Amino acid sequence: MPILAAAYGSALIYMTALPLEGDTQSFTGDLLSCLLTLVSIILTFFLVNRVESKLFTSARQFSLRMPKWPIIIGLMMIAPLWLVAEGYLVYGLTSLFHTVQLETLTYTTSELREDLMASIHAVLLAPVLEELCFRQMAISPFRRRGAQVAVCVVMAVLFGILHVRNFPGAFFAAMVYGLVFIWSRNIWYGIALHAGHNLTVTLLAIYCWLELGDMQMAKTPVIFLPDTPVIVGSVVLAFGGVLLMQRYFTASGRRM
Repeated sequence: MPILAAAYGSALIYMTALPLEGDTQSFTGDLLSCLLTLVSIILTFFLVNRVESKLFTSARQFSLRMPKWPIIIGLMMIAPLWLVAEGYLVYGLTSLFHTVQLETLTYTTSELREDLMASIHAVLLAPVLEELCFRQMAISPFRRRGAQVAVCVVMAVLFGILHVRNFPGAFFAAMVYGLVFIWSRNIWYGIALHAGHNLTVTLLAIYCWLELGDMQMAKTPVIFLPDTPVIVGSVVLAFGGVLLMQRYFTASGRRM
């Protein structure tokens, strides 16, 4: 099942990226890509909810119901700190094997415009499709926690391979999203973290375009190393996100 889920997810991602092929991006290509992704999400929701749940009774232990807004917002507030941690983790591990060539991250107006167009897809659509395919469909058929974690590792490797140059970062991100899914029994927790991660990348692009700080990046593998104001801001946001979720769980009588 994990291999089938990965093949299915990879095929959908490839199909949705076809309108973006070429040297220049266009509004029509971006719009068509978003529409194809939306159709893919609807199809995948149907397969997970109506087909997988009947074939694998253990899949019913995982919920497709979206959590209340304090949880979604809280997780998205935690995501920037995860992006910072991911960048330094990949940088540290890569530095053990070879020197990482860092350069100052800059953005031109045209580059920012392209990124803002792509962010609509990257924040609102891609996380839903990718989490459904690489986490929900692959992990939920297994009942035992040990098997779920093993599948999580396999899917993280496949997810990393799919992202080519960003293999280390994609692998660690997939591990976090997968473990969060296993712990929460709800795919929307991972989707919220994934969307928050991608949204943070877009906000950092604006941050660099406005020349508000000095961020460093490497191209192979892709690494973002934010400056001190971004790190401090990420910690403050994460603290606020945890506090928001804690208050919600306390008020509702549920455990976090």
